[in-house]
Amino acid sequence: MASIDCVVDTQPMAREIDKVSHNVNQTKNAVIAMQMAVIQAEKEASDHVCSKVNLGFYTMIRSQISQKMAKLQSDVDSLLMQLSYQQKQLMAIKMRMERDYNMLLVRYNKLFNGLNQNLKQRVYELDRPTMDFAENQVEHITNRTKLMTATVPLGQTESVSQSQKILASNAKYQSKRVIDSMTRFLSDFNEQRQLTSTILLEGKAQNGEWSVPVIVMQSNVDKNGTLVDRVLVNENAMSTSMQQAVRNTFSATSDGLEWKTATQPDKETSNEFAKLVERSNLSDRVKNLVSEMYRNNNYATLK
Repeated sequence: MASIDCVVDTQPMAREIDKVSHNVNQTKNAVIAMQMAVIQAEKEASDHVCSKVNLGFYTMIRSQISQKMAKLQSDVDSLLMQLSYQQKQLMAIKMRMERDYNMLLVRYNKLFNGLNQNLKQRVYELDRPTMDFAENQVEHITNRTKLMTATVPLGQTESVSQSQKILASNAKYQSKRVIDSMTRFLSDFNEQRQLTSTILLEGKAQNGEWSVPVIVMQSNVDKNGTLVDRVLVNENAMSTSMQQAVRNTFSATSDGLEWKTATQPDKETSNEFAKLVERSNLSDRVKNLVSEMYRNNNYATLK
């Protein structure tokens, strides 16, 4: 076989390969740059997404906290309004209670002062001489050293003797008043003792029938004509069982009692009532009004 020797020039191919290698290097650099750009873009995208996610989570948490705060604030405001309303109600109740208490205090003070004055007057009327002696005479007797003093004699012998006579006369006058008061007191005391001895029983009571004074009173208590019966007995001279027996007897026979209207008031009752009115400490207008009401009043007695 024939062999042909030829010379092939490789320079063009080498140049072309060199160009290809250069382009491959540029492509590699472009790929590397693109990869770096992609990595940077992915990093920026991931950072952007994370920041947005964090912002959204923070916004959501803040919104929930704000909603809870608004709800709790609303609850607190409603409770404050309720407490304020209850406070006003309690203050109104307190003021009303204070006003009622003051009204009751004034009313009962007036009532008890009237009762005290009435009881004082009744106690005073039970034994007027003794009370007069205790209130008027005892004070004068206690202060007799002041009342019996005379002026210091600064004159002659005649003026001294006159002063002594005045002092002795004052002492005699005061002594006479004390003796008269004691006489009246002892006299009234003896009269009361005699009256008590005639009323009270001496010794132990025997079995039998006894007559006791009983007061029966029937009064109209309201505008509807409701009648109320009261039986007043001597609570000091009678035991509780005897008092109850008298009241039961009256209750059993009250239907058969007949009341008769008096044509004119009893003289003794009118005199005693006039004495009570006269001895009272009421004003003249009240005394006249009470007397007129007594004269115009119609009452009935049991047959």
